[in-house]
Amino acid sequence: MPELPEVEAARRAVEEHCVGKKIKKAIIANDTKVIDGISPSDFEAALLGKTVISAQRKGKNLWLQLDSPPFPSFQFGMAGAIYIKGVAVTKYKRSAVNDTDEWPSKYSKFFIELDDGLELSFTDKRRFARVRLLKDPAAVPPISELGPDALLEPMTVDEFIESLSKKKIAIKALLLDQSYIAGIGNWIADEVLYQARIHPLQIVASLSKENCANLHKCIKEVIEKAIEVGADSSQFPKNWIFHSREKKSKAFVDGLAPDLM
Repeated sequence: MPELPEVEAARRAVEEHCVGKKIKKAIIANDTKVIDGISPSDFEAALLGKTVISAQRKGKNLWLQLDSPPFPSFQFGMAGAIYIKGVAVTKYKRSAVNDTDEWPSKYSKFFIELDDGLELSFTDKRRFARVRLLKDPAAVPPISELGPDALLEPMTVDEFIESLSKKKIAIKALLLDQSYIAGIGNWIADEVLYQARIHPLQIVASLSKENCANLHKCIKEVIEKAIEVGADSSQFPKNWIFHSREKKSKAFVDGLAPDLM
């Protein structure tokens, strides 16, 4: 599942290659499960002639700021992915589209061509993503319901420790709560807990201040390192448990690392 680093990699690619360019063509899939609340024809008409001003992100959501509203917003779900033809963008394991595949992909839900010929597609093989056209994406759900972004709006150590002090749920469950911190999903939660040597099922209020401070540091380090390498998992540090996620019989028992059990 795309998490904060993968969506941030996509945002940066859009910022680098699409900003300042005008949309001259748009193709929106006729898929009411993914395209939320608007017909493909109305969506396409709202995009044509607009200029891309910036790409914004909060948590695992991304939206394109155009020269006037409304703006396309992307909730990546299980397998959403941004592709820019001819540009290397992080390929998520469950959503990679091969270079030899048709373009735009049959899984494309949102496709635009810009005035310099550059083409961008948002694909979703599993159809858990949501693509919306919104006047102010940050002001309405799901983005308005998110907690602080784990990269852009990090709590201080003291704020983090205080926020954990009275919570009586498992620490991993809390980290996955997007209303608490936005952008952390399963792999980041597993990684930061592994690096901090904290059991995923440990009750939050039972963590020492030292545990909390160490966890705060690990969240920062894991997210920043993943972004530094463009969310390319092959470049993640060798001591990360991420590399063992697909070998659950050896690395995990019921989702837990053996040395944390």
